[in-house]
Amino acid sequence: MEQRDWDELKQAAVEVMGRAYAPYSRYPVGAAARTDDGRTVVGCNVENAAYGVTLCAECGLVSQLHATGGGRLTHFVCVNADSDVIMPCGRCRQLLFEHGGRDLLVWTIAGVKPMSEVLPDAFGPDDLGLVTSTATDQDGGR
Repeated sequence: MEQRDWDELKQAAVEVMGRAYAPYSRYPVGAAARTDDGRTVVGCNVENAAYGVTLCAECGLVSQLHATGGGRLTHFVCVNADSDVIMPCGRCRQLLFEHGGRDLLVWTIAGVKPMSEVLPDAFGPDDLGLVTSTATDQDGGR
């Protein structure tokens, strides 16, 4: 992806950041990603008075990914209210890994990096297939 494409993706994140609902933290976040079929999906944070129920911008973006046909994320960026590129938190890195994999390119505060560097040694769907027995098998069915 060329720099102008990254700039367009960042602009989409800036635009959706303007629609964030962040009355408690006053820290609006916007996120935008390109999908494997060329769509752009976006999300913004939506806070809640019960802080634990807050939705991150990345959650909204992944929801839009699936609501508009699914697929895989290929390129991702998120921004703050100053339009600065910011890093997704650990929880959101895991969410992005689930829907973009190791090769998802993420515009980070240190430049564009593959998700394999942003979340090294990530746990994902492939790891679930490595389970060969259940807890009840291990304890004799008790």
